[in-house]
Amino acid sequence: MNEFELNLRRRVGVVYRELAAARADGEDYAGELHTARLEELFDLARRHGIDVAAPVDVDAAIPRQGRS
Repeated sequence: MNEFELNLRRRVGVVYRELAAARADGEDYAGELHTARLEELFDLARRHGIDVAAPVDVDAAIPRQGRS
């Protein structure tokens, strides 16, 4: 798995968490924005032949490189 795919998967995970938080807080507009961003990321993945639905531990796949 290359760095592009790993970063794409990580971004999808972040946006999913942001969407869940927006929904939990009742922030409809923010939820719509996160949903649109997910659609963009899924489209990008599809164009590159990446199945972002397949589970991957991206933190194990990309070393933290000194980040905490």
